[in-house]
This record gives sequence, C-alpha cells and structure tokens, in this order.
Amino acid sequence: MRADDPAARSGAQIVPFPAQRAEPQIGFDRLELTRILDLYGRMVAAGEWRDYAMDFGKEAASFSAFRRAAERPQVRIEKRPTLRGKQGMWTLFGEGGQVLKRGHELAGVLSPLERRLVKIVEG
Repeated sequence: MRADDPAARSGAQIVPFPAQRAEPQIGFDRLELTRILDLYGRMVAAGEWRDYAMDFGKEAASFSAFRRAAERPQVRIEKRPTLRGKQGMWTLFGEGGQVLKRGHELAGVLSPLERRLVKIVEG
C-alpha cells in the first residue's frame, strides 16, 4: 500500500471480493452452431420456420425452431454431453416433445429435417 492511500492511513486492510464461480455451462461449438444455423436459414427460406431460441444450461444446450413465435417449438435440437457414451449426446425432439432421433453425430440427427427440406423444395 502507498502512504498516501486513505486505507493505509486508517490501518484498514483491503480484502478483494472472492471470485464468483460461474456455473459450468454447456454450449455449441462454432462448427455445430454453423451447421444448425445453416439448416435454420434454409428452413426460413422455405417458409417453414420463422423464429428460434437457444438455451444453455448446466446439463444441456438446446436450439428450438418455431413456425410462429407464440407457439411451441416445431423442433428442438439438444446437446447433452453426459449421454456421449450411451445413446449419443444429440437428440432431435418433435413438436409434442417426442424423441425423433438420437445419435453421436449432429449430421445424423439433423438428417430427418434435411430430408423434409428436400421434399419441401421439390414439392
């Protein structure tokens, strides 16, 4: 402490605040997010989706796509790393919350949406 510091003159000790411990948070890496947002952009262009939301928690990260902002998500893509060694950390949920696909690779889990997009464009 410097001699001209008021805390030094009063004899008070400066105690720094303890570092706030951030809760560990699951997220998408750049390649995963690029893949998901690429699909989202193509679905928007096809008129299927209009809005999206992302949620990052301690156990999972999810991407939800909506037809309209005021309703339930049409699909939800979830990344849950604790399931990596079991059925795979990626899950695709439908509008009613049913599991449509699980897997270890994002591309395989997104394949039902990719197929639907091809049908929309062709039809």
